[in-house]
Amino acid sequence: MKLYREGKVKKVWVVDDDSLEFEFTDHISVFDKIIPSDIPFKGETLCRTATYWLKLCEEAGIRTDFKQLVAGNRMRVKRVDVIPDYSKLNNGTVNYLIPLEFICRHYNAGSLNDRIRSGEISAGSLGYDKGHVPVYGEKLPEMFFETTTKLEETDRNLTTEEAMRISGLTKAEYDHVFDVITRIDGIIAKEAGSRGLIHVDGKKEFAYDEKRRLMIVDTFGTADEDRWWDAKMYEQGKCVELSKEMVRQYYRDIGYHDKLMKARKAGTEEPDIPALPEKMIEEVSRLYIDMYGKLTGLKF
Repeated sequence: MKLYREGKVKKVWVVDDDSLEFEFTDHISVFDKIIPSDIPFKGETLCRTATYWLKLCEEAGIRTDFKQLVAGNRMRVKRVDVIPDYSKLNNGTVNYLIPLEFICRHYNAGSLNDRIRSGEISAGSLGYDKGHVPVYGEKLPEMFFETTTKLEETDRNLTTEEAMRISGLTKAEYDHVFDVITRIDGIIAKEAGSRGLIHVDGKKEFAYDEKRRLMIVDTFGTADEDRWWDAKMYEQGKCVELSKEMVRQYYRDIGYHDKLMKARKAGTEEPDIPALPEKMIEEVSRLYIDMYGKLTGLKF
């Protein structure tokens, strides 16, 4: 097989004209930075978890790109075109990756909370009553959808209009994506909820096939793409992170995130991200293994 693309944590190999093979590495990234530390078993847990959700989607009649699980950390999928030139996309383009990441949030957490506190996002736009001040961990009155870029060097938030313009989607098609996400997140909430997890938020990617039929692609519902909390601890008022968010929080705690954000805003050279301590690597590896069991109900 020929190497087609290499991302931050995944390698993509060409099988034939209609198939690609994803190789999930043990690399880990946060804030669009690859951490110089590998996490044992991370790739395999993500691949197997994603396979679990993709199969459930197919059973529910939701089209996917999934073909087969080849090995613990390898899956084969349908091949679609990756077109970074937005001007080549329109509502007649077929068999292509939609160059957007679609995010659905169910609780106030992470960057959403940061933007609420800074005044970038108002409580009213989230469906809260006038004058309400959201607190961290609070369930949102309604699902909050947003999109970011997918194929640019650094992800950036988009308005609905810009997202439609750069992706070649009509308003009806754009809305349909979020309708499908609502269905998928319903499946995830039911499954994960039965095993003591709260699905806080997550991102998903989509593509169109040769007949411009929507397919969910790549991975989702994992400890990488989604945020999870322990349901029992949440009932006690504690938001215990059970996802890659614990790694993001580590870099916030040591001050790296602040330095990175300041450099990006100033347009200056970004600081290198330091490696994780050995103890942290062991904790994160155990998290991914434990989360595989909690998300799927299967033994690793």
